[in-house]
Amino acid sequence: MSGPSGATVDDGRSAVDERLGWRLTSSMAVQHVVVMIAGPIATVFLIGATLDLPAPTIRALLCATLLACGLGTILQSMGWAGLGARLPFVMLPGGAAVVLFLQIATASDPRTATGAVLMAAVLALAVAPLAGRLVHVVPPVVIATMIVVIGINLMKVAGGLVAGGADVQPEASSIGLAGVTIAATVLLQRLLPAGLRRGAVLLGMAVGSAVAAAKGHVTVRAESGLLQLPQVLPFGTPRFDLLAAVPLLIFALASMAEAAGQTTLNAQVVGAEIDTGRTVTRVIRADALTSLFAGTFGGQTMITSGENIGIVRATRVRSRYVTAAAGVLLVAAAFVAPLGTLVASIPGPVIGGTAAYVFAMVVVTGLRMFVPLDMDDDSTFVTAVAGLTAGLLPILAPSLYAAFPQGARLVLSSGVTMSALVGVAVSALFLVRRTRALSPEE
Repeated sequence: MSGPSGATVDDGRSAVDERLGWRLTSSMAVQHVVVMIAGPIATVFLIGATLDLPAPTIRALLCATLLACGLGTILQSMGWAGLGARLPFVMLPGGAAVVLFLQIATASDPRTATGAVLMAAVLALAVAPLAGRLVHVVPPVVIATMIVVIGINLMKVAGGLVAGGADVQPEASSIGLAGVTIAATVLLQRLLPAGLRRGAVLLGMAVGSAVAAAKGHVTVRAESGLLQLPQVLPFGTPRFDLLAAVPLLIFALASMAEAAGQTTLNAQVVGAEIDTGRTVTRVIRADALTSLFAGTFGGQTMITSGENIGIVRATRVRSRYVTAAAGVLLVAAAFVAPLGTLVASIPGPVIGGTAAYVFAMVVVTGLRMFVPLDMDDDSTFVTAVAGLTAGLLPILAPSLYAAFPQGARLVLSSGVTMSALVGVAVSALFLVRRTRALSPEE
C-alpha cells in the first residue's frame, strides 16, 4: 500500500526531504524537543521514585533515556543502513512498556526487568520482516480507525498531564493554565504573520509557562554539577526469565500494530509516498535496536512515537531533517544536567494543554482518512464501527478487563491493538462473504 500523492517543494523535491536553513531547522527542532522531552524525563523520575533509586542512578538513567531518544530519532529520520522510516519521527520510551518494566522490577528485581527489555527487543528484531509483510493486507479503513484510536489515546495522556495523574481530581488553576496555553496557541496561529506562525505551538507553551510562573506554579530545583553520564547495566547483570518477561514480550508484538498506524499516519501528514510494508519493517527494526541500546544502560523499551505528528501538521514543516536535528539536540541534552531540570520545571498543565492541542490534530488526520472511503459500503462501515468499538472501550473504561488474566488483559486493554485485530477480522469476514457470493454455483 502506498502513501498519498507526494507533497513537493518548489524545486520538485519531496517536502519530507527538504533541507531548510539552519535557523528555521534549529527553531523547529527545539519545538519538537520541548513538546516531547517531558515524557522521557517523567518516565525516569517515575522509575526512580518507584524503585527508590539513588540520585546518581536516576541521573544516569535520565542520560541514557534521552540519549536513546536522540539516537533513535536520528535513525528514524535519516534511515541509514536499512533502518528507520526516513520520515519526521521522534522516539520515546513506551508508556505501557514502562508500567510493565516496573511490574517486573517490583515482582522480581530490576535485573529481571532489564533482561525482559533486551528479550523483547530481540523478539521484535526477529519478527520485523513478517510484520512488514502483514501490513499490506490491512484495509485503509482499519488504518484510519487505528489512527483515530491513537489520537484519542494520546488525548487521554494529555488530560492526565493537565490533571496531574490519571485518577486525580484537577484543580481549577490546572485547567486554567491548560486553557490559557491552548488559547494562546490558537490566537498566535491566527494573528502571527505566516513566517512566524510555524512557532505558534512553542510560543503558546511559552505564554502558558510565563502565566504559570507569574502565579507561582513554576519551581526550578537547583542540581549539583553540569554533566551527567550513562552507566552500563546500572542494575547489574541482566537476568533472563522468560516467564517474567511474557507481558513485555506480548507488548513488543502488540506494539507493531501501533508502529504500522504511526508510520501510515506520518506518511499521510507529510504527503510522502512509501512502500508501507517495507517502511514498517524498517521502523520496527530501528525501534528494536534502539531498545537494545537503551536496555544496555538500564533504559526502557523504545517506540517510535506520534507525539510530534501534531506539530508537523500545525507548522506544516515536513522535513525529516528537522526531527534529525531534534535528535541531535536530545543527544546533547542527555549530558547537560541543568537543561533537563529546566524543562522538567514546566508545569504539567502547560505541557498537557499543548499536548492536547497537537494530539487533537492526530484525531482529525485520522478522520480525514475516512473521507475518500465509501461509507455506504457495509463492509467499510461495519469494519469502522467494530474497530472503533474495540479500540475505544479500553480507553474510555480502563478497568473493563481487570478480571482477565494478565496476558489477555495486556492485549485487550490496548486500544490500538484491539482496533487493528477486530478491524482486520471483520474486514476478512466480509471479504469471505463477498467471495462466496461472487463464486459460480457448483
